[in-house]
Amino acid sequence: EVQLVESGGGLVQPGGSLRLSCAASGFTFSSYRMSWVRQAPGKGLEWVSVINGGGITSYADSVKGRFTISRDNAKNTTYLQMNSLKPEDTAVYYCGKFADLVVVGSWGQGTQVTVSS
Repeated sequence: EVQLVESGGGLVQPGGSLRLSCAASGFTFSSYRMSWVRQAPGKGLEWVSVINGGGITSYADSVKGRFTISRDNAKNTTYLQMNSLKPEDTAVYYCGKFADLVVVGSWGQGTQVTVSS
């Protein structure tokens, strides 16, 4: 059974940083592209970033240059380093297989990120 556990969220001031983690199990982690998505209050889901098994990455324009996705295949974990945070980054952040991006039940529980002074 696929299990995904997001962690690392919290309250941070504008301009601050957070690192999110996504611990995965129940599948061959290194074989799959992993993705982060987010949902801001009152908004729909927004794709944030993706990384393939070899470390090749892609980002949404809204976070490019500020966020960095990475992975540690030995730990079955994907990370999202978030720098220069803005209030508009406030959202619940979820991780999952990129192939399951539009499948609601494929995500973890999510972790709340709040950017506020």
